[in-house]
Amino acid sequence: MFTILGGDGKEYGPASAEQIRGWIKAGRANLDTKVRAVGTEEWRRLGDIAEFAAPADIPPVMSPAAASATFIATAPASATASAPAAARAEQGQRLLARVIDWIIEMICVIPGAIILGTEFIKFAKTLSQGQEPDFSQLDLPRLILGGSVLMVVWLALLVVQVWMLSTRGQTIGKRIVGIKVVKADGSPAGFVNGWLMRELLITAIGIATSMIPFIGPILLRPAFHLVDWCMIFGDEQLCLHDKIAGTKVVKA
Repeated sequence: MFTILGGDGKEYGPASAEQIRGWIKAGRANLDTKVRAVGTEEWRRLGDIAEFAAPADIPPVMSPAAASATFIATAPASATASAPAAARAEQGQRLLARVIDWIIEMICVIPGAIILGTEFIKFAKTLSQGQEPDFSQLDLPRLILGGSVLMVVWLALLVVQVWMLSTRGQTIGKRIVGIKVVKADGSPAGFVNGWLMRELLITAIGIATSMIPFIGPILLRPAFHLVDWCMIFGDEQLCLHDKIAGTKVVKA
């Protein structure tokens, strides 16, 4: 197997000797086209390799630049190598991105929490004294306002995060850190793989485990999410939600 060097400096292939002979016959490569065998680092002229130097197979010699340009312009799509795979994101980068997203979520909660603060304190104080809370003493308009602010801000953040994951493969935290989510083959994750299967489904599974009486909320759900995240330290560096969604996280 061989790799061809195009005039743009990019490598095309790997291709078999038979395929390269076909390019030579079609005028897509010639004696001056640079080539190297897979597994080696030395670039050589096609004309210097015996198996490609048969006179019947070689078209008139062009300049190296023209030969490379001809190859690039006419090489079939199957002969063009895909872009180099992006490097996987480091575990620390992924953790930092998640922490940033958590911090943003907590910041978004602050306005609603401030509004609800006094009512929550009264409710907690009543419980701490061993008394039954009197809901009639709570400020209903304040509760409605605080709850509404919490919901609106949370929905706004959710829309932004889902849109960014679906279009860029990034949450706010991932964009700040410089990483993104892609499918296992390197193509964009999109809405289904990037959020629906990767984020929503894993959250739904966690909620389902917490509904198991007694052990669900205090043991099963925390354990489930801990196992999910600890899988990043495996050889594949894939969390459970990556395996479910068929995604990976790479450097942007």
